[in-house]
Amino acid sequence: MTQESPLHRYTSAAVVSSGKVIQEYSTSFGLACRFLGKQARYDIGSVYAMVRLADEIVDGVAQEAGLAPQATLEALDELEAQTEAALETGYSTNLIVHAFATTANIHGITSELTRPFFRSMRADLCRQQHTAETLQDYIYGSAEVVGLMCLAVFRDMPGTDTSDDDTLVTSARRLGAAFQKVNFLRDLATDYAELGRSYFPGIDPAALSEAEKQLLVDDIRADLRAAEPGLRMLDPKARIAVDIAYRLFSELTDALDQRPANELISRRVRVNNARKVAIAAQTVSTNLLKKSRA
Repeated sequence: MTQESPLHRYTSAAVVSSGKVIQEYSTSFGLACRFLGKQARYDIGSVYAMVRLADEIVDGVAQEAGLAPQATLEALDELEAQTEAALETGYSTNLIVHAFATTANIHGITSELTRPFFRSMRADLCRQQHTAETLQDYIYGSAEVVGLMCLAVFRDMPGTDTSDDDTLVTSARRLGAAFQKVNFLRDLATDYAELGRSYFPGIDPAALSEAEKQLLVDDIRADLRAAEPGLRMLDPKARIAVDIAYRLFSELTDALDQRPANELISRRVRVNNARKVAIAAQTVSTNLLKKSRA
């Protein structure tokens, strides 16, 4: 029996650590990832954990721990520096970063995607209001590049149709954008009242009108529709997982549409766990039925 190398053991521990992050922070993505194969589940978990680690720095954990604004910014800068170094060396003393770098180096994820991501995270510390241009850049860095990181993993799965990479890329970006815009609306109370952020140019979150909300919901639905062609090209396991997330966020979009605009500033829209499980089961059944008819 071959003895496990120290690096392999360390990497395994890092991957397990990353997996715990998605379990603790997202029942939606955690549920969807269960339907990926083992390796893809580990890889997506590693991407999610690194993204979540940065997100938590800027969304209040560092501040609650007692860090001043400048120290919080320095903590984010340090995380980016660790990530850049790990992409070069394949190693980090930070378990989450190490797991991410391992996945990134396997699937060709480079600083071309991580740098825009950290730029957007930094914007959350430095910018309270957005223009149309800065919002577009923010959504690309905070969400679309995450979709592209996940696509890098899915692209290497054996059943993914890579004959039209432009469609895959467009779909990954639009789906990431849709997820982010849903979160903007459902987190309106926290982002505006607690963190002082206003993502929608020209819109006062405290006085959001029905007409303004409807425009935002329509924009989300346009992104979701644009993501569908690429979804159909994914490996069957990835397609089921992504389709579950797609349907969960579609359900959230419908809930946002039904909730009065003036309530979004005080109440966060949710899909309960029982409904999430039902959506997952329905998604699996639908995809298996399509496969049997193919």
